[in-house]
Amino acid sequence: MRLLMKKFLRFAKNSNHVMVIATVALFAAGLFILWIASLRIPALESIEERRIDSSTKIYDRTGEILLYDMSQDVRREQITLDKISPYVKSATIAIEDKDFYKHHGFVLSSFLRAVWANVTSLSFSQGGSTITQQVVKNSILTKDKTPTRKLKELILALKLEKVLTKEEILSLYLNEIPYGGTIYGVEEASHAFFGKSASDLTLAESAYLASLPKAPSYYSPYGSHLDALETRKNIVLSEMLKQGLISEEELQTAVNEKVVFKERQDNGLIKAPHFVFFVIDFLAKKYGEDALQHNGYKIVTTLDYDIQQDAEAIAKKYGPINQEKFNGENNATVVIDPKTGEILAMTGSRDYFDKSIDGNFNAALGLRQPGSTFKPFVYSVLFNKGFTSETVLFDAQIQFSTACPPDNFTTDDPCYAPGNYDEKFRGPMTIRNALAQSINIPAVEASYLAGVPNSIKLAQSMGIGSLTDPSKYGLSLVLGGGAVSLLDLTSAYSVFANDGIRNPYTPVLWVEDGQGNVIDKSIPFPKRVLPEETARTISNILSDNVARTPGYGPNSPLYVAERDVAVKTGTSNDYRDAWIVGYAPNITVGAWVGNNDNSPMAKKVAGLIVSPMWRELMDKILPKLPVEAFVPPEPLDPDLKPVLRGEVGPGPHSILHWVDKDNPRGPVPSNPGNDPQYSYWEYGIARWVSLNGGSFNQPTTDNIQPTTGPQPAGAGFVPLPTPLGF
Repeated sequence: MRLLMKKFLRFAKNSNHVMVIATVALFAAGLFILWIASLRIPALESIEERRIDSSTKIYDRTGEILLYDMSQDVRREQITLDKISPYVKSATIAIEDKDFYKHHGFVLSSFLRAVWANVTSLSFSQGGSTITQQVVKNSILTKDKTPTRKLKELILALKLEKVLTKEEILSLYLNEIPYGGTIYGVEEASHAFFGKSASDLTLAESAYLASLPKAPSYYSPYGSHLDALETRKNIVLSEMLKQGLISEEELQTAVNEKVVFKERQDNGLIKAPHFVFFVIDFLAKKYGEDALQHNGYKIVTTLDYDIQQDAEAIAKKYGPINQEKFNGENNATVVIDPKTGEILAMTGSRDYFDKSIDGNFNAALGLRQPGSTFKPFVYSVLFNKGFTSETVLFDAQIQFSTACPPDNFTTDDPCYAPGNYDEKFRGPMTIRNALAQSINIPAVEASYLAGVPNSIKLAQSMGIGSLTDPSKYGLSLVLGGGAVSLLDLTSAYSVFANDGIRNPYTPVLWVEDGQGNVIDKSIPFPKRVLPEETARTISNILSDNVARTPGYGPNSPLYVAERDVAVKTGTSNDYRDAWIVGYAPNITVGAWVGNNDNSPMAKKVAGLIVSPMWRELMDKILPKLPVEAFVPPEPLDPDLKPVLRGEVGPGPHSILHWVDKDNPRGPVPSNPGNDPQYSYWEYGIARWVSLNGGSFNQPTTDNIQPTTGPQPAGAGFVPLPTPLGF
């Protein structure tokens, strides 16, 4: 009996708990229902008069000079749905919300799918919102930053579907959606991008517009992701076909249509435009387009506006000069602090507002062949392996492809026998002289000794992000066979300037929210990616004016008498690009000259084309900085092999005769002929000696054998194609 009583009392006690929990749950549910009922849809008129959120503003590094107000001069023009091309409506629905006419404001499966994708990928890039939800987000909840915002969005979307028709909701969406910058609504976007009304848009134009709202900065037709925009436009068209909104014939016509975008209209409203839009793209990837556009951030960038003004003035000055003299109408510059990675200046063209050259395209971000500016990365691999700056290589005509006979000096596939910029061969040369004078043949030998995969891996670690597939490149990589951006190249050279320590580039110092609280701040993450002795050796060579003189002369623009400045030029194949990157220990400046359409310039080396503008900018910057000197490399070990100390052993032999390329300081190879390149290099060297009357001297800059003129019978000589390099 006592046991039954205990069980009853325990049950009664638990029942009280259940009753309490049930009461609390009912009370909470009641509050939730009251809260839902309190959420109101504004009148349609007030929705259409939506006020812009707090504006995000972008400043220079002082936090005082306003570069750009992201909401200044916001452009929006309201039009009725019947004045919008049916293609725009169909394209938008196809890519944004294919079930728009079926759901009631919210699709649970799409929402859960987006949540799952975001959680599993950690990218948080999947939206999952219906068009109705986006109208609520953009037009009703613009100021709401509470944790319950998403729940409010779902509830209000359901309510909005009850008070407005689908056509009214679609009209609100198309009149409110941001298309990039200060452009809101399809009518304003149509005029801004195509110079026409939304009623006159073609299918292809409509597909482009429908592509933008997902990420207006990233997909901007004025940005650096034009390939991604083209891909997304074609996805829009494919979705329209799949949903039966267009025919196969219409799709093919739209895919093949050549759409021309109007020039960007920001004149007078922005400072340092190429840099500013780079910052917007940079931060949009971090915070999301919507937050960046509407959260009222104060963004303090790394830009030194004094340097930026000098860079822009010099870019504008040399644009017409280079166009007249060299047929190179455009240029770009990047300035980086190697000690921090901070971008101090960026120009993407000679004039952002110059429509004749598509000036608003940022050439500092475009991928182009870097010519000989890639050579220091390859030589760095050699120094890491144990080769030295005085290692003797050989400048002679050599066939590097073992698929061709050694006396075949063509470069027709599969053969590869490159030449030098001056069509001369110098015989034995130290790496110091070969790199300082930018001689191609020793560089190709270096590419083989280093290994192409090793060279790519090192370049990637130093900041070259575009060389992602080693299988695409051969020995010509050292002469600029892989495309890079000026920004990446300048950033990578900053590693040399900083004694082998990399600071990834950054355009932002800190970000404040609307209340002035710092919510994000740039924190340096320096990392050693190159031994300091290798970095010092490269800097020592590239600042050696004596070693450089035979190629450039004693008083070229590359020589800065009063400072330690290392510099390298590069010219791409067919003279399409002229590059220069130079640095002191506390500044790195890169410049490019060329044409946006990739057409060739005059057949002049980069030292003539691009170095004057680089030098003028360097002369503006250096006096403002403390005087710093490069730390010299350690002296060479006197016990090294002669070929590593600048001496050639007995007989005319290539370096493969004296060293194992993977262990240069180890024993002399017992059977060097096992190396597949050995007989080819030996043949080229023996031929060079024969053409020079049998003489063979120690390395010098005077042993120059022209490649033109009469040749010995059977020499197999053919004229060289236009070379890469220099």
